[in-house]
Amino acid sequence: MSDSTVSEAVAQPRTAAGVLFFDEGGRVLLVKPTYKRGWEIPGGYLHPGETPSQGAAREVEEELGIAPPIGRLLVADWAPHPVEGDKLLFVFDGGRLAPEQFEAITLDGVEIGEYAFHELDQVDTLLIPRLAHRVRAAFDARADSATAYLEYGTPLS
Repeated sequence: MSDSTVSEAVAQPRTAAGVLFFDEGGRVLLVKPTYKRGWEIPGGYLHPGETPSQGAAREVEEELGIAPPIGRLLVADWAPHPVEGDKLLFVFDGGRLAPEQFEAITLDGVEIGEYAFHELDQVDTLLIPRLAHRVRAAFDARADSATAYLEYGTPLS
């Protein structure tokens, strides 16, 4: 782009990152926010200048009171919201929580009021559809040692 080119509008998505943690039985950890209905994965919006993995780690520490290592990227999803606009959402692998990490979980009591481990077949009823699609894609990516790219929660073929 040269100096004489008229600048054009570019996407400025809201960016968020979450983490999937598992127990010894392969169930996924979900959290229940206090400020809205339903369940979520631990995570949230990034702060300015923060990378997705840094934001995911910060959110986990704020919400759960633990600071386990954040693993590899499982999913990147371009998922615009009809009200909130463009969104770019990342899901990282948190791996299996060790017993001492599980025992150290301390909910913040402000944003998160409850947590529980759930089977994969429960995510469709517990999560909003677009997040359920993302979590299912993350499960598949984890099993395949891959990273999935989604648009609107759907893998590109």
